[in-house]
Amino acid sequence: MKDRDAERLATLRMAISAMTYRRIERNEQLSEQEQLDVMRKQVKQRDDAIEEFTKGRREDLAAKERREREILATYLPAELSGDALRQAVAAAIAPLGPSPQFGAAMKAAMTALKDQASGKAIQETVRTLTASKT
Repeated sequence: MKDRDAERLATLRMAISAMTYRRIERNEQLSEQEQLDVMRKQVKQRDDAIEEFTKGRREDLAAKERREREILATYLPAELSGDALRQAVAAAIAPLGPSPQFGAAMKAAMTALKDQASGKAIQETVRTLTASKT
């Protein structure tokens, strides 16, 4: 904050505002898990905005959203990716049998890995695992 990084300051103020809004909405202090949920929601909003700006050929705005996403992501725990995610999803859907339905597999995987990876990454991994088992 002292180095006057205006973009970082504005991004963090938006995140703090979102947390304050959630705290007022709930009428109680937010737990650490609820604060992380708010930060994940802010990151997801940036991801959605990046996608839309890219579709609309507004690379300047998409770049701004990417920078904001990077700033917010530094305050979240590291997410699983690649082989670690594949193994965790496989372990989560293993009790469902050899060829589980996609919906049931998604429910089991999201329950087990909600805070460890993005929903989109989990969905893609579940889709590839269920497709390879059929």
